[in-house]
Amino acid sequence: MNQDDINLLLERYKQKIETELARDKQGDVAGQAPIQTRNYQDFKEEVLSSRHTFYERLCNGCERIIKPQVSAKRRGPIVDAIENAHLSITPEGAASLALIAPLTIILLGLFFFGMLPLLFGSAPQMFFVVMTLLTGAGIALPLANMPLTIANSYRLKASNQMVLCIFYVVTHMRHNSNLELAVDFASEHIGPPLSLDMKKVLWNVETGKYDTIKEALEVYLDGWKKWNLEFVESFNLIISSLYENSEERRLNALDKSLTIILEETYEKMLHYAQNLQNPMNMLTMLGIMLPIMGLVILPLALNFLSSIKWYHIMAIYDVLLPAIVYLYGISILNTRPTGYGETDISESNPEFAKYKNIVLHIGGREVLVSPAMVSLMVFGVLLFIGLLPLLLGRIIPQQTLLNEGFIIESMRMKFLGYKLTNEPGKSFMVGPYGIGASVLSLFVTLSLGISLGMYFRNRSRNLMKIRENSKKLESEFASSLFQLGNRLGDNIPAEIAFQKVADVMEGTTSGDFFKVVSMNIRRLGMGLKAAIFDPRIGALVYFPSDLIKSSMKVLVESARKGPVIASQALISVSEYLKEMHRIDERLKDLLAEIISGMKSQTSFMAPAISGIVVGITSMITFILAELGTLMSDLGKEQAAAGGQSMAGLQIFGNADPIPTYYFQLIVGIYIVQLVYILTVMQNGIENGADKLNERHLLGQNMIRSVVLYCILVLIVMFIFNSIAGKILASTALAAG
Repeated sequence: MNQDDINLLLERYKQKIETELARDKQGDVAGQAPIQTRNYQDFKEEVLSSRHTFYERLCNGCERIIKPQVSAKRRGPIVDAIENAHLSITPEGAASLALIAPLTIILLGLFFFGMLPLLFGSAPQMFFVVMTLLTGAGIALPLANMPLTIANSYRLKASNQMVLCIFYVVTHMRHNSNLELAVDFASEHIGPPLSLDMKKVLWNVETGKYDTIKEALEVYLDGWKKWNLEFVESFNLIISSLYENSEERRLNALDKSLTIILEETYEKMLHYAQNLQNPMNMLTMLGIMLPIMGLVILPLALNFLSSIKWYHIMAIYDVLLPAIVYLYGISILNTRPTGYGETDISESNPEFAKYKNIVLHIGGREVLVSPAMVSLMVFGVLLFIGLLPLLLGRIIPQQTLLNEGFIIESMRMKFLGYKLTNEPGKSFMVGPYGIGASVLSLFVTLSLGISLGMYFRNRSRNLMKIRENSKKLESEFASSLFQLGNRLGDNIPAEIAFQKVADVMEGTTSGDFFKVVSMNIRRLGMGLKAAIFDPRIGALVYFPSDLIKSSMKVLVESARKGPVIASQALISVSEYLKEMHRIDERLKDLLAEIISGMKSQTSFMAPAISGIVVGITSMITFILAELGTLMSDLGKEQAAAGGQSMAGLQIFGNADPIPTYYFQLIVGIYIVQLVYILTVMQNGIENGADKLNERHLLGQNMIRSVVLYCILVLIVMFIFNSIAGKILASTALAAG
């Protein structure tokens, strides 16, 4: 062999070594795609919500106007919160917004409710002036702490994926001890926002901010020590497994890391459930019992306070009270332990985003209809019907309204029920007090409840079907993986093992999945990877699940090392899934009593009690209005006759009672708000920051509760008003 042949041989080996090194760097040796975190800023803009972007713009805009100094003691936590929530603001920007926004609200309130009425010759609206002052003062502190609130919300959302994150990292590292590839594997299969954190860790390594993935992870985990120590401990065990000198000790460290986060999560949720009873009782009293008790005596009290109008009550019941209840509820949710919950599959897989719309199949094509458009149409129609009493009161001549005949003469029931005010020296129309107007007011409540319920239901229905099918498959998948692992352990090739497991699991969702894989292999001649992952006809197209997708990736990668290695990998994944399912069921048992109580409050207690109270209140209002009219007429007749004996009864006519029409609007809107708050609380306690399930529950509860409330109001209103009408009719007949 001459020198030229030797040089040629060396060149060929050199090229082969370079090719292998390049493949290993890209991850092909391990079956991984090249690590591509994309530009971090672009990814951040896709993941973070538009609300955060709007908040960032406000802070940055206010900072250009005024830049207040932030104390060093306060600056540290704010900087940490901004970093953890990935916000593009400064502490000075947040402080400037907390200063400018309250001042703006206060100045606008003083102008519109104080100065503007004076310019037009009327008295200032002191009630609303005070309300704007309280609002401005009340939002100052929440705005100042907004970065902390956003970071806490972000932390709650990120914690929902922590158990799965550890699961994916451990699963990958059992067969490939490469921490960087394992973090990338986890970031591709968990949903945002924790996926954003994992990608940022990789991004910091790629951009040279940190030299190694270990160093980047240690810096990142320092931020979680205060909030989720078990997540930090689990990751530290995973990192320590890299330094074990035996395979058995390495695998034990990985198994221990998953066990720690599961057991610690259960223990923290146990303490949370034990301490949740008192706050929930307080929320029930604050949001349901005390407001409804106030509604019972409100009509009687307001009869003697002519300066208080219906819109004052609306400001308290539909603005101030819901804000207090909501903020108190959020404070309860903020104490929820991290590390457990579900994620929105439309966020983890953008291909599902289209299912947030109503999908119609017309002429073989998919037509997407926005749920918002359908809900707006329903809202507009029902709202128009509900506003008819007010519109008719503006259109119909005054004399016609005053001479409106009784629907049922023997019960003194009118349809609209407009009348002249009882205030001395004034002559304008007040109302509507009629039974027809009260019934039509229910359509305003229905317009809010049904349109919101339809919007949330249509926005989540398709995605919930996909999730339920996936969860059904996931619930069976642990045992299916165990069987598949046993088949592979008998040195049966994976392509044949899928068919055998499909035959055993026939009739189940897991059996259908394995059958699709087997048919793709046998009939279409696909390889194992293509049969599962092909974007057009792969099995995962029909069974979308990140958990199953990751398990199949583990299978494909480990199968390259032989059936025995693949068998061990699948059996370990199966054991992990069973352990996670066991902890999940134990957590549901812990919260079952509290969740059951909240469901009954949302679906029955709150709407039922409120409906009965509104029905009784309508009777009281009807009696007061009719007695006021009767006493006024009798007083005039007595005065004309020169007597004074009826003057003392004029107390019934000193003020105009709040019409049932407006009173029902106030309570109806409050019920819609209360159902929303209780549903958000129920979902937050049970599932964490699971927006998909939250929309699903809102779609169910909103329609059911509002319809129940309206039915009860209608029934009680007719029963009690008919009784009161007969009594008043006989009283009027006796007085005449």
